[in-house]
Amino acid sequence: MDGEIGYGLVLKRLATRLNHRFERQLPEQRVFLRSDEGTRYVTLSPLTQFAGWVGSAAFVAWAIIATAVLMMDSIGSGSIRDQAMREQQFYETRLQTLAAERDARAAEAAAAQARFALAMEQISSMQSELLASEDHRQELSTGITVIQSKLRDVMGEREEARAAYAALAAATEGNAAGAGAAPRDNDATVDFLTAALETTAAERDKIAAEAQDAESFAENLIFEQRLRDERNDQIFRQLEDAVTVSLEPLDKMFEASGMSTESLLETVRRGYSGQGGPLMPLVLSTKGSDDDADTLRANEILGALDRMNLYRIAAEKLPFGMPVQASFRYTSPFGMRWGRQHAGIDMAAPVGTAIYAPADGVVTHASWMSGYGRLITIKHDFGIETRYGHLSAIKVSEGQRVSRGDRIGDMGNSGRSTGPHLHYEIRVDGKPIDPMIYIKAARNVF
Repeated sequence: MDGEIGYGLVLKRLATRLNHRFERQLPEQRVFLRSDEGTRYVTLSPLTQFAGWVGSAAFVAWAIIATAVLMMDSIGSGSIRDQAMREQQFYETRLQTLAAERDARAAEAAAAQARFALAMEQISSMQSELLASEDHRQELSTGITVIQSKLRDVMGEREEARAAYAALAAATEGNAAGAGAAPRDNDATVDFLTAALETTAAERDKIAAEAQDAESFAENLIFEQRLRDERNDQIFRQLEDAVTVSLEPLDKMFEASGMSTESLLETVRRGYSGQGGPLMPLVLSTKGSDDDADTLRANEILGALDRMNLYRIAAEKLPFGMPVQASFRYTSPFGMRWGRQHAGIDMAAPVGTAIYAPADGVVTHASWMSGYGRLITIKHDFGIETRYGHLSAIKVSEGQRVSRGDRIGDMGNSGRSTGPHLHYEIRVDGKPIDPMIYIKAARNVF
């Protein structure tokens, strides 16, 4: 109790001192309060006035600081909104550009497929004409050989007739010079020789006519063969041009994918080793001699067509297709992100956007996985695996075989995700690679 009284005395003395100190600047004031009952006044000591001034100054300072903070927040929020609008406009412009590029690539792919189909039809018809012309050429060659053999036989018979005529003429002259003992025999001999000469002359004229006909026929065959060779050369050039135009974008696509093209095609060839059909190499009987130039060119074209067919099979088994075929925007690339490896790319679109398989394969996972949310994993050939994360719906099951273009799920926001998007990964032998390698490689073909 005594301590509380002492503490109060100390405060009272301190207040008295402060009043004396502030008395010159803040003299004591009286505030009169009038009411119906009477008039009262309140005495404002220097200390009370000082406390009021300090409180007012603090309030004014707080009001100024709060106003400044509000103004700065307003300016900052306006700047953020402007930046957000600029980014939105940039993304919309980029999205429109990507959509235009996608439509252009789709049109080019459709045109390339149409050219490829037309080229295959032309190649099939030209190959049939080429085989027919080769058969006709062999028939003409056989006919020329038979005619030449017949001409040789006729020429031999003509020489034999000439020799017989010379022998008969010599015998007739010898008999006439010896004596005229047997005129009847001489007349018979002369008649026989005359008949033999007439027969020989007729045969000679016939052989000469046949030889002339054979020579004209041979010249016609040679002319037709020359025309056929020129036509075959034109067909070969058209086939070679068509094959070159069709193979060039496929070569570029597979080279851009980063895989060994030859080992890839060899793997496909081992898996599809059936024989027969229109793409078999030409095998023509050449009687032990080397193949002619036309056969070699035809085999080169058939080899290129076989390579094109292997490319087609490999392309169906590699992830060259787009998993999202509706409008979307890329939100995160492959590589380091926030200090961690981002093993795929992110494609943003509304929830429920269809997700498609980019290649043939077998589903090895179709359920929830921590971080990925609803995840689909597809195993393809050549040690390639694709992953599709953050889905809202899964439309396939484990062990199911899918083909390129099959719908496998819907885009969503499951797992560790900040918004609706597809997390798309491509792994080769378990190692993640940038999916844009395959997407960019396929732009000139699909």
